[in-house]
Amino acid sequence: MISGLVSYGQYGKQIQNGEWLKKDSEQKWLCPLRFTWKIFRVGKFDMELIAPRDGKHETAILQLHGGGFVGRLSNIYRTLSCIYSARSNDSDVLSIDYRVAPEDPYPFALIDAIVSYKWLLYRGYKKIIIVGDSAGGGLALSLCRYLLDKGFTKPTGLILMSPWTDLTVSGDSIKYNYDLDPLFGGSDNSLLFSKDYVAGADPKDPYLSPLFADYVGFPPMLIQVGSYEMLLDDSMRVAEKAKLAGVDVKLSIYEGAFHNFQKAMWLMKASRDAWGEVEGFLEALLEK
Repeated sequence: MISGLVSYGQYGKQIQNGEWLKKDSEQKWLCPLRFTWKIFRVGKFDMELIAPRDGKHETAILQLHGGGFVGRLSNIYRTLSCIYSARSNDSDVLSIDYRVAPEDPYPFALIDAIVSYKWLLYRGYKKIIIVGDSAGGGLALSLCRYLLDKGFTKPTGLILMSPWTDLTVSGDSIKYNYDLDPLFGGSDNSLLFSKDYVAGADPKDPYLSPLFADYVGFPPMLIQVGSYEMLLDDSMRVAEKAKLAGVDVKLSIYEGAFHNFQKAMWLMKASRDAWGEVEGFLEALLEK
């Protein structure tokens, strides 16, 4: 199953090192009829709000996309916005096309995430849930830490899929899953080892590598990760720190799954199960 889903052929190296993420060759996305799709220009980046036409517009989900801090917002995340909305009793979903490296390294992605959260607060949403995958998962944690540090209204919860939380790349799973990870494994030239986003910053800065952050005060968190990921330890260590800080955190390790396997949606059992878990987590958050 894994080899079939991640057989990249001639594009393998470009996907692995992030070059493929920098390409801008997608067709225009078609928004499903039951949703509206609005694009807002804020400063130097775009925000896209996908909302159900008949929704109550009381709850918002802020989606921070993955892509190693070099890839831009793409159609798969617009589709995921619709899934998040449908699985959260018709929440509005804001996805941001935050600035990326190498042109705009740290802290520009975080700055754009902060602006987008403040925008949602200004719009009057009663509950805001932050979700993110890969680099976006790490960015979600960094954003939450910043919001708590600066006294902003705390997010209702966090959903993190295969989060990249340690840009020092120091986890043991970097080595023991090196030959198992079908996306990043088998190469020392993968996106994980790129310094484009870090640039001249300290990679242990907790706003850059949230593994090193303080987790006191964090809202409930769901972390999903595949057992074959080189970034497995990025999730495990964050979950451990969060639990020690008294956070309500659920870590789900999907056996045999690869990085960002949730993007397969209905095509594989692990992904279907993961989205079912997401729906249950969202339901519990919104009932409180």
